[in-house]
Amino acid sequence: MPVQTAIADGVGMLTLDRPSRAHAYDEAHLLALRDGFRGLSESVSVVVIQSTGDRAFCGGADLKAMKQATPLDALDLLSQHVFSEIADSPIVSIAAVQGAAIAGGCELALACDLRIVGPNARFALPETALGLIPAAGGCTRLARLVGQSIARQVILAGTAISAMQAVAWGLATGDVTSDPHAAALRVARSVAQRDPVALRLAKNILGQDGRVESLQAERIAEAVLYGRKNRS
Repeated sequence: MPVQTAIADGVGMLTLDRPSRAHAYDEAHLLALRDGFRGLSESVSVVVIQSTGDRAFCGGADLKAMKQATPLDALDLLSQHVFSEIADSPIVSIAAVQGAAIAGGCELALACDLRIVGPNARFALPETALGLIPAAGGCTRLARLVGQSIARQVILAGTAISAMQAVAWGLATGDVTSDPHAAALRVARSVAQRDPVALRLAKNILGQDGRVESLQAERIAEAVLYGRKNRS
């Protein structure tokens, strides 16, 4: 199975398990991610999203699946919907990033409330080099997390963010750790001990930042770019 779920000590664990493809996702994997998160949300107040292996947290969309994408797919972009469901959920989400979080994988991490990083963590949004944009929330959420200047470097110039930079720029929670899975679990256990109603109310207020229009603009721009690719 590409996505595994478990509950331990009141903490939900959602694990991406496709190491041979750097945990890249297609429609089936995105739906499994969504369903796994929904299932855990019924029982816990905090979920850790992680992946197996050391090489990658998530490599984003499977390139084979992307070649078949159409402008209509972009206008109703499944990855943006799934990641927004995680971001907007009353459940607290923590990404344990032990390796590369690239393209959609970076956007998945950005959708989480907190990010714990290991020394090999790296965040990158290379879509503009491929004639696309980060349309699963990357343009919207990165700028809100680290500011316009850094977001422009990452998205327009292709600058990757190292683990140390993620900590310095406030993208990551705490310091770089040798075991981000264990560190994320410790943070999650602390969250799980807090009042669930207070957590939901606080997250709802923190999330009121006018993202809807910006996310819609991402989908429209991606639809235009998909259409241009189909004509070439």
